[in-house]
Amino acid sequence: MKEFRGMSDEQLSLALKDTEKHLFQLRFQSATDRLETPSEIRKARRDIARIRTLQREKELGKLGGLSTEQLGTRIASLQAKEDASLPGKRTAHRQGARLKRFYVAKGGTLPIAPPPAPAAPAPKADAKKPETKSDAKKPDAKKSAPKGSGK
Repeated sequence: MKEFRGMSDEQLSLALKDTEKHLFQLRFQSATDRLETPSEIRKARRDIARIRTLQREKELGKLGGLSTEQLGTRIASLQAKEDASLPGKRTAHRQGARLKRFYVAKGGTLPIAPPPAPAAPAPKADAKKPETKSDAKKPDAKKSAPKGSGK
C-alpha cells in the first residue's frame, strides 16, 4: 500500500491496467493448467482493490477542494448527459448520484437547476418527404382489379 500511495494518478492507472492484465493471465492459466501458486489470483485482486481505493481517495480529495457552485455545475452537466439517450447514461447516473451526496454533505441544496439549453433551429415548412422506391412501385388501389375476378 505504501508503494501505491507514492504514485501519481497516471502511474496508478498504469499499475491498475497491468495488474488487471496479470489477473486475466492468471485466470487463463488457472483454467487451462495448474497454477504453481494459486494465491497469486487473490493477491492480484487485492492489489486491484487497493489501487481503486487510492484512486477514489484522490478523487474525493479533489472534490473536497471544489465549491458548491462548481459541484452544482458538474451535477447539472451529468444530469443533462443522463437525460439525453446517449451511451454512457448509466455511468452518468452513478457519478451524478455520488456527486449529489457529496454536494448535500457540503451544504448544498437539491434540486439543482439545469444549465440553459441552446436554441435549436426550426425545421423548414416547405420541405417534403422524399419518395422512396417502394412508394413508387405500389399500385393505386383504384387501378388494381379485385382478387379472384380473373381480370
